[in-house]
Amino acid sequence: MSTETGGPPETPLAAMKRASAALFAIVGDQERSTAERSVARDDLVQLHLPLVEHCARRFRNRGEPYEDLVQVGTIGLIKAVDRFDTDRGVEFSTYATPTIIGEIKRHFRDKGWAIRVPRRLQELRMQISATTAELNQSLGRSPTPSELAEAIGCPVEEVIEGIESSNAYSTLSLDAGDSSEDGGALTMLDTMGVDDAGLEHVELRESLKPLLEQLPAREKNILMLRFFKNMTQSQIAAEVGVSQMHVSRLLNKTLEHLREALAES
Repeated sequence: MSTETGGPPETPLAAMKRASAALFAIVGDQERSTAERSVARDDLVQLHLPLVEHCARRFRNRGEPYEDLVQVGTIGLIKAVDRFDTDRGVEFSTYATPTIIGEIKRHFRDKGWAIRVPRRLQELRMQISATTAELNQSLGRSPTPSELAEAIGCPVEEVIEGIESSNAYSTLSLDAGDSSEDGGALTMLDTMGVDDAGLEHVELRESLKPLLEQLPAREKNILMLRFFKNMTQSQIAAEVGVSQMHVSRLLNKTLEHLREALAES
């Protein structure tokens, strides 16, 4: 959809924010009928279900069916919709995310579960750990999921699943404490659902592959060096013969383009 002023097409995220604001306006309009406000409330929940699904995916491989986590997270979404104050100037997704995640964590706490990992994934986790150590020495860098898959002899999707299970693996109960650097105690529930930077890096590398083919040669080369060869910006600058600052600008610009492409895919 183009803007009325003839500007660039409206992004899916911008369209969703616009629709969300319009629906919240209806929900908060006391002059509207109860039926109208109820329909708008239901539409808001449907509109933001992808946020629930995103939050639920953070708890994969914790021993609970994904569909159940989505249902529990939806309860948190409904609570967020009912409590959201549009006058506070906060994005709804920013407000709703902690509520959704809190509802999912409460679900685990109420069931008193420990984090359980299937035996198949435990064995794969050990294979990945041993193979990673070997490839680190032979390659002189961290192996990519594709390289691990080839060495182990399994699909790359299974390697990524094994890496995810490594993050989930623990024999501690969800409320067992773990000492933090500042001396405070963190429970497993405190850390569940927190984005893992290493895992995001793995997922990004695999998701980028088809999109890289559409990039200009220079940008493609820089991203390959960064995400597939794990080189630092300084190393990339020396490799391609430009300044580190120029590499940083190119990476930021190209990654922004790729983020938009990933969001729309």
